[in-house]
Amino acid sequence: MPSYLVETFLAHGAAGERQAREQRATSAAEAATREGTRVRFGGSIHVPEDELCFFTFEAASAHVVTLVAQRAGLDPLRVVEAISSMQQRTRRPNSR
Repeated sequence: MPSYLVETFLAHGAAGERQAREQRATSAAEAATREGTRVRFGGSIHVPEDELCFFTFEAASAHVVTLVAQRAGLDPLRVVEAISSMQQRTRRPNSR
């Protein structure tokens, strides 16, 4: 399942809000899954200096992630597909 990065604004001094947003993201992803649309919330990365917070999700499409992010009240600036180095390692055929 593809991974997506949700970019949001989060003020420098609002690090505590990140945890609340993570809880809402988890709840929204679980609700979507219960309703038949598989979504997994993977965590967040806060960049206080830039006042940005990124949330990672796995889902079938960016559209699904956008809906879940909105449902969680994340107020997404943008949603883009993202590939991590860990994903690339797990997708490679075994060389042994």
